[in-house]
Amino acid sequence: MSNIIKHIKMSKIDINLLKSKFRGSLLGSLLGDCLGAPYEGDRVTSGDKIIIQKYFDTLESPELKGPIRCYTDDTAMMKSVAKCLIDKPEVDYKYMAKLFVKEYFSEPNRGYGQSVVDVFSKLRKSKFDDIYKPASEQFSGSGSFGNGGAMRIAPVALYFYNNYEAMIDTAKKSTQITHTNTLGVNGAVLQCIAVHQALFYDCKELIKPEEFSNEIIKKIRAVEKENDDGLGIDDFNPYEDKMKTVQSFLNIKYHDELDEEVAQNLGNSIGAYESVPTAIYCFLRALNEIPTINNNNIFRRTIQYAVTLGGDTDTIACMAGAIAGAYMGEEAVNKYMGKQCEGYQEIIEMADNLYAACVK
Repeated sequence: MSNIIKHIKMSKIDINLLKSKFRGSLLGSLLGDCLGAPYEGDRVTSGDKIIIQKYFDTLESPELKGPIRCYTDDTAMMKSVAKCLIDKPEVDYKYMAKLFVKEYFSEPNRGYGQSVVDVFSKLRKSKFDDIYKPASEQFSGSGSFGNGGAMRIAPVALYFYNNYEAMIDTAKKSTQITHTNTLGVNGAVLQCIAVHQALFYDCKELIKPEEFSNEIIKKIRAVEKENDDGLGIDDFNPYEDKMKTVQSFLNIKYHDELDEEVAQNLGNSIGAYESVPTAIYCFLRALNEIPTINNNNIFRRTIQYAVTLGGDTDTIACMAGAIAGAYMGEEAVNKYMGKQCEGYQEIIEMADNLYAACVK
């Protein structure tokens, strides 16, 4: 195990806890996706927050009978990443690319963006000759900076729980199949770091947000340093800077206008830079009470809060849920709410298979 991790030791009992955390993280990704999707693109008002509170309360009722909330491309692609890791002990990126393409052409109506559809079409047409070329040609060669890599990355953080360096490498290479812009790639790495880090905190002990975010800043600084141009000018650390903004918002006492300020300054859009730090903020803010949310479950509070920020709600809630689930484990997931989401049992089985593939 990497000596970076010092929060809990992987004894036999802890390994059992780890299995719960695998389930919790993938379920958090699923629930955030499914429950956030109906609000995607919305600007959420104070009145809407009351409606969202009732929406989440209703979802926890054992009497609720459908309709099932469908997942989007976030979960569809996350499943492909997990399947690749389960099927191929040595990561086969061409196989992963084929899984993405097969998933899309089998079920194209999951809300995929046009740019990634173009990548999939080119991959299929070229018979996967160069799996990175189509993405590298996007946006006049600058590549996509969207959050499509980050939304699906949780299985990588779980699979490589005991190999940090391999995790970072896999996060980058798996993201570059569809997103080659540095902001898109490092956004996925940042999300991967956050999920991985949450795994190693005991849910019985409340995380200190400053400690958690300081550790993330240290790790993402090392990643962004790899883009140093050798001039000795420390001016390209966008995610380190954004995480410092996360910290500044966490130090502000909650007030009525805060969510609007968060959406404007941290962001709530489809860009990785405008959403991954926001997802991390949602998790860290939800570690403590939020006046607009009447619930004491950190897992649910994280997802609900992410939805109340509006914008790209399904993906931000998906990413925030993956972090919260990695911290809290399956026990924090309300089973009635989970059963309202498409693929609930499938994701549990996938988490178990992923666990079995990497824990010997």
